[in-house]
Amino acid sequence: MPDYRATGTCFDLLFFILLRYSRQQANHQPHPNRPQHPFARPLPRTFFLLLPAMNTHLKLLGVAILWGASWPWGRMVAQALPPITAAAMRFALAALGLLIWLGCSKKGWHTVRALSTRQWLGLAVAAACGVFGYALFFMLGLQYVSASRGAVVITMNPALTLLLAAWLFKERLNAAIILGMLLAIGGALTAITQGQVLQFFAGGIKSGEVLLLGCVICWAAYTLIGRALLQGIDALTATTITAAIGAIMLAAGSLLFEGARAWQHIAQTPASAWWALIALALATTTVAYAWYFDGVKVLGAGNAATYITLVPVFGVMISALWLHEPLPATLVLGGLVAVVGMALMQWGQMQARPNKKSMLR
Repeated sequence: MPDYRATGTCFDLLFFILLRYSRQQANHQPHPNRPQHPFARPLPRTFFLLLPAMNTHLKLLGVAILWGASWPWGRMVAQALPPITAAAMRFALAALGLLIWLGCSKKGWHTVRALSTRQWLGLAVAAACGVFGYALFFMLGLQYVSASRGAVVITMNPALTLLLAAWLFKERLNAAIILGMLLAIGGALTAITQGQVLQFFAGGIKSGEVLLLGCVICWAAYTLIGRALLQGIDALTATTITAAIGAIMLAAGSLLFEGARAWQHIAQTPASAWWALIALALATTTVAYAWYFDGVKVLGAGNAATYITLVPVFGVMISALWLHEPLPATLVLGGLVAVVGMALMQWGQMQARPNKKSMLR
């Protein structure tokens, strides 16, 4: 587990300031003949006992906001840069941030040197699915599909993952999980097809939505591959190495399919796209994963994962506010149904395995 002291945030600074204020107030002796202002009274001790948990919940809320914002940021980058080149640059910057974080952690590079040949092969396969495949479909899909719709489509991730886990690993699916899967898939299809769900089964789905469904398949494969092949590797090391390998794969794919001219196009990229690319690389990957791992450490994987249900909500809201994307009724209704389905699946998992941690998302 990484050293989280190296990933201090504004929440940690706020916690430190409040804690110091509490100690000053506790040591302060007011003048006996001077009336004390009601706002000068020290805060209750229970408030400061709850501060560490509040700090963690604020971080997890920040994770949901950042992962939701990745959709409008990705849309901006996809409209300004060649898709594979943009994905390669994103994960190259993300891998750099993660490598620095890994080097500053308690275990340092020891976990990398201790990896076996089988684990390296597993990391390469995971990178091919979870980084190369996912990033490729993500950037290509956002060239044709609005960011808000993409944020709703991705709610099918946990449904497909749990369905494949039940088939491959014989995991039990209770009634809550099954109902949640149906709601998540139904809500996502409602958003994709603008309420014409039968068009999906009649082949009326457009190419952009098909590409985003590729994201769903790649993420489900990445999650299950991680469960089967990455046993014994901590989350930070796995995330860092897969990001680095995936960045190399994307750079090779960019040179092969888009050519050197795609990299020359970078100089003409507008500043707004550059800021969106940096935010995708550092905020939604390095910072968000630092906060998420901190939440898993303090609250457990199951409780931390409940915040993932807020990602499509923030994705739709930020896309509408930032990119001024329209919000048709079918998108709002489908998104709400899908979010309820995600929450129900998460609750069903916690009921089925109350004492077992899960990292599925």
